[in-house]
Amino acid sequence: MNEVCEQIDVKMEKILDNLSCEYATMRAGRANPSVLDKVLVDYYGVPTPVQQMSAVSVSEARILVIQPWDKSMLKEVERAIQASDIGINPSNDGDVIRIVFPPLTEDRRREICKKLHKEAEDSKVSIRAIRRDAMEELKEMKRVGDLTEDDVKLYEKDVQNLTDRYCKGIDVLCEKKEKEVMEI
Repeated sequence: MNEVCEQIDVKMEKILDNLSCEYATMRAGRANPSVLDKVLVDYYGVPTPVQQMSAVSVSEARILVIQPWDKSMLKEVERAIQASDIGINPSNDGDVIRIVFPPLTEDRRREICKKLHKEAEDSKVSIRAIRRDAMEELKEMKRVGDLTEDDVKLYEKDVQNLTDRYCKGIDVLCEKKEKEVMEI
């Protein structure tokens, strides 16, 4: 039965990691190379992440510099960034692409926070779905006779503790990102 708890732990950990990655790609007013994680460039017919075909660096607090290794791909990288949903227009000087992150307005900060909370709640729903499936599996094992009533209660408590721990982790992650977004 410990292997079932380990599987649940792994599934819940993946949800937490996914949320963390999702938060990293959200713009918080500062230049952050991870906002380009979802931007794919058509590199000779193959969709390729920007980081795999260029050097991405933060030159100043609000400026991201992208220097493709293949200079002929400057226009393609610029086009891919414009087509993405990061909402910032890049500037191309012929050698590098610069993305200047404007300071966020109060309204935009609140809008981002709403999105943060929605993502957190979606992750909690996924965690609870894993818990529900585990509880159903425990009840089925009891019905078949693989587990006793006491064992089921013990494992249900373990599953609930895992659920609570990961939901708290989601809350901590959300609060941390919200603090970063609301910081001026």
